[in-house]
Amino acid sequence: MLYLSYKTYDEQGVDAPGGTKDSNVSSVSAPVGDSAETKRAWEAVKEDPVDVFWRSKDGKISRQRDTKFCKHGDKGMCDYCMPLEPYDAGYHKEHAIKHLSFHAHLRKLQPSQGSTVGASSSTANLPPLQPESYQVKVPCPTASHPPFPKGICTSCQPAAITLQPQPFRMVDHVEFASKQVVDRFIDGWRKAGVQRYGFLIGRYEPYTEVPMGIKAVVEAIHEPMQQGEVDGLTVALPWEDEKRISELGSWCYHDTDMQKAGRGNVQVIGQIFTDLTPRPDDRSKLVYKRHAQSFFMSGLEATFAAKMQAEHPTSTKSSRTGQYGSRFVTVIVTGTEEGSIDMQSFQVSEQAVAMVQADMVVPSREPQTVIVRKETEGRYIPEVFYRSKNQYGIEVKESAKPTFPVDFLLVNITHGFPLRPSPLFRFSDPFPIENRLGIENQSSEVLISRLSQLGASSVAPSPLDNSFSSRQAREKLARWFSDWHLLAYWSQVGFLGPEDIKQIARIATSPNLEEPSILDPLLEREGWQTLMAIVSESGPSKPSGPGPARPIDNDGFEEIPPELLDEMGMDVDQTSGGGSRPRSRLDTSAGGPPGGSATKICPHCTFENSASAVDCDVCGLPLV
Repeated sequence: MLYLSYKTYDEQGVDAPGGTKDSNVSSVSAPVGDSAETKRAWEAVKEDPVDVFWRSKDGKISRQRDTKFCKHGDKGMCDYCMPLEPYDAGYHKEHAIKHLSFHAHLRKLQPSQGSTVGASSSTANLPPLQPESYQVKVPCPTASHPPFPKGICTSCQPAAITLQPQPFRMVDHVEFASKQVVDRFIDGWRKAGVQRYGFLIGRYEPYTEVPMGIKAVVEAIHEPMQQGEVDGLTVALPWEDEKRISELGSWCYHDTDMQKAGRGNVQVIGQIFTDLTPRPDDRSKLVYKRHAQSFFMSGLEATFAAKMQAEHPTSTKSSRTGQYGSRFVTVIVTGTEEGSIDMQSFQVSEQAVAMVQADMVVPSREPQTVIVRKETEGRYIPEVFYRSKNQYGIEVKESAKPTFPVDFLLVNITHGFPLRPSPLFRFSDPFPIENRLGIENQSSEVLISRLSQLGASSVAPSPLDNSFSSRQAREKLARWFSDWHLLAYWSQVGFLGPEDIKQIARIATSPNLEEPSILDPLLEREGWQTLMAIVSESGPSKPSGPGPARPIDNDGFEEIPPELLDEMGMDVDQTSGGGSRPRSRLDTSAGGPPGGSATKICPHCTFENSASAVDCDVCGLPLV
């Protein structure tokens, strides 16, 4: 019996075969000792709570006892009522589910522990996924030639690519927490008439409508610096503010119960942009652009989505590199066939991301196609094929050069709104949205004015004042805090420190804003007290209690003070008995005009009308 040990060329200090010493060439044997831990990158991965949640479940699809075919008792089980696997093809076809969920796909690739197949397989504990890569391996694993582009062989060059629909999707559903989230975003287009772009802020949660499904819950839309146009837009990328926004999301409320339920932290989960064009013949309706006869997602949008997905990979223990795919979704706001507004949700396939990373494809002038680049001295392009049906209805394999349909790169995702909305941000008085110059403006003056109107400087902690009016004032202030755009502005204005903003983030996203002591940790902080001193000096706070009521006239409205009427150039009409009414000094209908002329002078345009006229004959406004 022989006992052997293995060493790499680097450990021996000897050049690799071919005369090239390469530190990246690893041993073919199993590593021993500490080196084994460093090579198992997937073991140190921290997965999202939704992944941890589904890994703890068996994912079986339960079925009720079939009264027609089941011949056993209530406690028995047979082929007609036994639970189905989450990847069962018949179940997906019956319920019109086009793609497998990510974890159902994993269960299909890697049988559950304890099964016959899993027990007999020597690779059952190895990650089943390997990220797609269409780049030339540099240096070559065989180290038998100079690195590319000076040399290339079958071991380092990528294999031919056959484009095919992706059988699974990383995200199964996009759920907007409330309609107000989308309405506020579309308002930017309504007010300015130019296209808008934003990042989706939210979290990933389990989606029970699909076996082992995952949904992206959108709580807010953050708009970066951009230049909108009527038919497009320009966005400042890379997004320099992403680190700050991600940090703000990590400060939001998140307890152990939410983590056990698979609800992750607030983070950037996707992008959204508008593609809205009014019809020339009817400006109240939109042009229907995206459909089966044209395109759903243009080649430019698909390549851009691929770049964004590559920048936001998903950490998973099921990949040998510790990362696989992306849950970054793309939502397009566009017109429907009826001319109304609707949304379409997509991701691009792993093949699309790999082709963009390898610099193989570029957008075409035709939105429904993508161009395959030509091979150059420093760029190797493998053969690319796709399957389609010819004029005889027979499926054939065709070359994707020079162009191929962009539909081969898309993955459809459903979207919608919850039946019982429970948004994370429950603001009552919305704060202006960021980076909307000329539409909405964020400023420290607006912030201080809102705090002054809310009477924030007079809000006392619950131990000092727990009266009903004080609890109402604290709840009103806490509800005003519950606004993502306000939360994102706090870290820009510089009034408060990071610890103060952490407290505001937890208050804004707390599930119980009515809790009397919810503001106490913030009200006791020195930074908040300093800000309240600035608010008190800037302007008087809004009184917490109701003031004295004004007299009511005959029509049920509050009377206007005489001194205010005098400033407006109005007199008080006392001819109607009981209660005064304002009357213009140009209006001669009450006591007759000077000199006995039977006319009424319009207080708006000063036109002389007949005494019996009710509305002005020129401007049409009321004469009273």
